[in-house]
Amino acid sequence: MQILSIQSSVAYGHVGNSAAVFPLQRLGHDVWPVLTVHFSNHTGYGAWRGPLLAPADVAEVIAGIAERGVLGSADAVLSGYQGDPAMGAVILDAVEKVKAANPDAVYCCDPVMGDVGRGMFVRPGIPEYLRDEVVPRADIITPNQFELDFLAGRTTTSLAELLEAVDVVRATGPCHVLVTSVLHGDVPQGSLEVVAVSDQGAWVVTTPLLPISPNGGGDVTAALYLAHLFTTGSPALALERTTASIFAVFEATLAAGTRELQLIAAQDVIADPPARFAARRLR
Repeated sequence: MQILSIQSSVAYGHVGNSAAVFPLQRLGHDVWPVLTVHFSNHTGYGAWRGPLLAPADVAEVIAGIAERGVLGSADAVLSGYQGDPAMGAVILDAVEKVKAANPDAVYCCDPVMGDVGRGMFVRPGIPEYLRDEVVPRADIITPNQFELDFLAGRTTTSLAELLEAVDVVRATGPCHVLVTSVLHGDVPQGSLEVVAVSDQGAWVVTTPLLPISPNGGGDVTAALYLAHLFTTGSPALALERTTASIFAVFEATLAAGTRELQLIAAQDVIADPPARFAARRLR
């Protein structure tokens, strides 16, 4: 698979393209990383250096790729954090161009907006832009439960309510929805769930809840799910492989006692995910 990945980049650590590119390459996929920022480190540290690239500059890079005549060979576009509607417009324009050149190409969007306990952490207007303009044009989205609730305009406190919310969002455009960081009344204490829904059905995986929440976890998850869904055609299998790999990365990160994802240390379980978590069919 060849993937046009339009995301942020950091020199130190792993978020955005710095989190997504290596796992995709380790799985044998070719990635064309287009950078929206190039920071020294992720913003979770509270201080960073480096440029926020202008949307026009990002569009120029994409135009240069198009001039090579290769957009028709792209199988997917992948995007994550979109800090400005103007950048979102550049990404959507790239999606349109890729799909015009290859109608079978898919767009995978991680609609980064916020999380439980933190609320919205993007600029005002971005959540509405993602909901109204970006998500309807995506084929695959990977929101956490907090973001799903916003996209669906409701609060989910049970698995049944979560599936109803997914159906509401899927009706706007996306075929595949992967919901991460799912917690509800029936989740066993010390666990959390990840839910995958498509036309083929709905599945859930339950994993232990580790006492860490490193930056970049969602970026890796979106990349892995896109890759495994593309190669297997099975949401259930993609869910199992994605959760097995990301859990192993989190385990390695916890063991290392660092706030940066241990992608290199866990690269073997990224390349060859173990059969660790079984997906349970919900419908």
